[in-house]
Amino acid sequence: MEFNDLAQMVISGDHTGTEAWTRKALDSGVEPSAIIESGLIPGMDEVGRRFKSAEYHMPEVLIAARAMKASLVLVRPLVTASGIEPKGRVAIGTVRGDLHDIGKNLVGMMLEGAGYEVNDLGANVAPEAFVDAVENGGADLIALSALLTTTMPMMQRTIEALTAAEVRDRVGVMVGGAPVNQAYADQVGADAYAPDSATAVEVADALMKARAGK
Repeated sequence: MEFNDLAQMVISGDHTGTEAWTRKALDSGVEPSAIIESGLIPGMDEVGRRFKSAEYHMPEVLIAARAMKASLVLVRPLVTASGIEPKGRVAIGTVRGDLHDIGKNLVGMMLEGAGYEVNDLGANVAPEAFVDAVENGGADLIALSALLTTTMPMMQRTIEALTAAEVRDRVGVMVGGAPVNQAYADQVGADAYAPDSATAVEVADALMKARAGK
């Protein structure tokens, strides 16, 4: 089976095709990790490239992410059961007071497709829940989303909570959302800012690499 066929199905948003391809591949003995690394990741990488170059817009990215997810739900449990370590563990959520989750969901799917284990904490997430994700969930990275200017300060409150719990040095913190920018990320003490879902994977990779070098 050609992994490029799976990648092209992701790019075109063919979720029934990705599911059928994946089932057939697994039945024929293809390694689950190979499906992610050689099919899903290249496909989502191309989707991200097209999004950043304005060839794709949000609807196309969401459709591609759904196609990727249709394959991933079959593959991920097998990868987990085999004991293969993910690229990293990310706890993602929209901060307390903010109920928006479309952007956060898309970032989570992109990270999953890129080989990360994602713990989606949902929306309206208290700082304490992010602390728990580090202390008890083993998160390597925390991804904070805010879509309202009124909830942006909760990003700083969350980072302060991580510091107070003495786990801030154990985790990388990335922030994003419509009203957020690099200057604000610097102001609140985040490690990185991701302007969109495609860039979020690159940012996560860079943070993991930086943490590995410490």
